[in-house]
Amino acid sequence: MRRIALSLGSLMAAGTLAFAVPGSAVAAQGVLVVNGTAYEDPSGCYDTDIRPLSVSNHTDEVALVFSEAGCSGQVIELVNPGDETISESGKSVYIN
Repeated sequence: MRRIALSLGSLMAAGTLAFAVPGSAVAAQGVLVVNGTAYEDPSGCYDTDIRPLSVSNHTDEVALVFSEAGCSGQVIELVNPGDETISESGKSVYIN
């Protein structure tokens, strides 16, 4: 069941990224906190080598937690606006 959920999450994330406008000047509105570091109106990929990965999403966009650095590998979690998560295996976070 977990594998199905991860596959669906990866599929949804791929769809989200496919419709993102490359080079867009629009960033998420609000603050994304990754391992205690706050990013105001974040946009793009945020890597970390600290475990566990902590994400607190105070923006208007969904944040995607990836299994590899550089926002590569599988999407392992979606962090909706207003939500937070602690991921033992997350290595990077992407937000549009």
